[in-house]
Amino acid sequence: MKRFYLLFLISLFSVLISYAQVGEYRTDLAIGVNGGYMMSSVGFVPEVPQKQLGGMTGGLTIRYTCEKYFQSICAIVAEVNIAQTGWKENIMDIDNQPVYYEGDDAKTNPLSYERHMTYVQIPLMARLGWGRERKGLQGFIQLGPQLGLFMNESTKTNLVPGLDTKTDRSSKVVAQDTMAVERKFDYGIAVGGGIEFSHPKVGHFIVEGRYYYGLGDIFKNSKSDFFGRSNFGQIVIKATYLFDIIKTKNPKIK
Repeated sequence: MKRFYLLFLISLFSVLISYAQVGEYRTDLAIGVNGGYMMSSVGFVPEVPQKQLGGMTGGLTIRYTCEKYFQSICAIVAEVNIAQTGWKENIMDIDNQPVYYEGDDAKTNPLSYERHMTYVQIPLMARLGWGRERKGLQGFIQLGPQLGLFMNESTKTNLVPGLDTKTDRSSKVVAQDTMAVERKFDYGIAVGGGIEFSHPKVGHFIVEGRYYYGLGDIFKNSKSDFFGRSNFGQIVIKATYLFDIIKTKNPKIK
């Protein structure tokens, strides 16, 4: 229940930013596209040793700038993205060495497991920027809720049930390897920051780093289920291009 309260507070913050018209009024609307690289893991409880799993993300972006309050440029940013996420297991023995099957003398195929999952992700973030609006550089931070809808999944692995290995795995938690996604709806909090370069005739070019913390779980987490937690953690580096649809008519805006 605490996770729902936290998501509610973030959503409320976003709404208040968008409607708190107490500064210099703006009605700027820009749309465009975004794309980038995502590094994902899943916070399993009990713990599953992992490495970051790489994947692509990209989609549509819309931004509404509503005011400039003192030196802060306030806006709401919404996206609809297709994201490749999941997890990659770090299968090691008690000596922190890769694990191999018996008979694999060349040691070219250590045990590996990757779960690749595709989601539609919809972040809605409150944005605060400092700097130039129309021509030049602007730094910004943004924060808000994100929703996700599971689309499909696939597995990449060389695990063979029942085949003996030369050494034992350090982690005995393997239930996740054969479990399909049980909860198709994901939700959490996204926070990020970056730099924007704007030109009045060309548009807006944005480079951003973002972190997403999932408040939902991909597997059921009741007392009778195996995992108590199974939430996403995602690091995203992305670029965005926006062009203006509506611009506030004010010669003082720079």
